[in-house]
Amino acid sequence: MSFKINDKITWVGKIDWELRTFHGEEYSTHKGSSYNSYLIKDEKNVLIDTVWKPFSKEYINNLKKEIHLEDIDYIIVNHAEVDHSGALEELMKEIPDTPIYCTKNGIQSLKGHYHKDWNFIEVKTGDTLDIGANQLVFIEARMLHWPDSMMTYAKGDNILFSNDAFGQHYASYLMYNDLVDQDELYQESIKYYANILTPFSALVTKKIEEVLSFELPIHMICPSHGIIWRDNPTQIVERYIEWANDYSEQQITLIYETMWDATKKMAEAIAEGIKEILPHYNIKLYNVAKADKNDVLTEVFKSEAVLVGSSTINNGILSSVASILEMIKGLQFKNKKAAAFGSYGWSGQSKEIIANHLKEGKIEVINDGIKILWNPDENALEECKVYGKEFAKKLNKQKMVTRVTEEKIK
Repeated sequence: MSFKINDKITWVGKIDWELRTFHGEEYSTHKGSSYNSYLIKDEKNVLIDTVWKPFSKEYINNLKKEIHLEDIDYIIVNHAEVDHSGALEELMKEIPDTPIYCTKNGIQSLKGHYHKDWNFIEVKTGDTLDIGANQLVFIEARMLHWPDSMMTYAKGDNILFSNDAFGQHYASYLMYNDLVDQDELYQESIKYYANILTPFSALVTKKIEEVLSFELPIHMICPSHGIIWRDNPTQIVERYIEWANDYSEQQITLIYETMWDATKKMAEAIAEGIKEILPHYNIKLYNVAKADKNDVLTEVFKSEAVLVGSSTINNGILSSVASILEMIKGLQFKNKKAAAFGSYGWSGQSKEIIANHLKEGKIEVINDGIKILWNPDENALEECKVYGKEFAKKLNKQKMVTRVTEEKIK
C-alpha cells in the first residue's frame, strides 16, 4: 500500500493492524500502529525512514513499485530505533552506496544495530540538503526520545517530518487527522506522550521553542507513527506545549492491587470520601493487576493526585503495584500529589513501601496514608471515607496556596 501526500511526496510505510504491544511488552497498542516512511520525488529522490524489520521484504517490494531503487539519491534516518530502520539492512543490500543522512548518534546507533559501515553523512541542526523545489533542513531532537533523534523539514512543501514527536500508535487507512475519530486520536496522542515522552518534557518545551524560533511555515506534520496532521497541524504542537508544562486535569486516580478485596474496599471508601469534598472532580479507580498499565499511566499523567494501595505480602507489596510504581518513577511525572494505603494481616509494611517508592519518583506524598488490619468492617470503611475527605481537603488547600503564591509572583 502507498498513497500520495502531494505531487512530490508519497507515503510508502506499513500499517500494522495486529500490533498489540510495543517496546517488547512495555507499551500496549490497542489500535495497532503504522510505520511511516516517506518518498520525496524531486530533482533528487529522497527516502525518509523505513519500517520495522518483520515487514522488510514486503516494504522493499512495495517501494519498487514506486521507484527504481537505484534512483534513490539519499536516505534520511530520523531515528535509528528498529521500528524505523528495520528494513534498512535489506534495502542497503540492493543500493549499498546510497548516502545515509543522520545525526552523529544516529551513525553510532545504526552501527550498533546492524554492524555495517554504510555511507553515512553526519548532519546537525541547521544543515540543509538541496533536492530541487524543496530544501531539506535538519533539526536535531536529542532525547526525544533517543539520543540520535532528529526531524527533517521540507522547505518548499513546508512539511515537518517529525519523527516520534506528535505521533501515536494508531492504525487507520484514513491517515489524516481530520478524517479519523477525534476522541480516539486524542486518547492515543496523550497516551503516547504520557508513556513515552513525559520524562523529556523539559526538552520537549525547549525543542518546540527552538523550532518555532525558525519561523518556518508548517502546512503538514508527518510523524513516524500514526496519522498525518494536515488540518490545523500545529494543534498537536500546542497540545505538546500544554502536556509538557506539568500537565494535570481535575482528576484523582486510585490504583491498587488486592488479594481478598480488603484493599479494593478501602479504595472505594476513600474514593467516596474524596468525591464528597470534590464532587466536580473525575475520580477513577484501577486494579492494576487487571487494567492495562499504559492506560493507567495515562490517567496518572492526567491527574492532580494519585493514591496507591496494596495488600502486604511477604513483608512487601503485590507485584503489579511494584511494577507500576517503577514505571511511575521512570516517567518522572511532575506536579503530582500522592498518598499510600493498604490492608494487612500482621506485618503491614505496604503503606510505607509504597510511600517510599513514590518519593523516589519525586512525587509529593502529602500525608502518612492509611492501613487497615484484616478485612475492613463498617467502622474501618468509615475511617477510610474520612481519610478520603481529609486527603481531598488537604489537596484543595495546597492548590489554593499555590494559586495565591503564583498570583503574587505575577
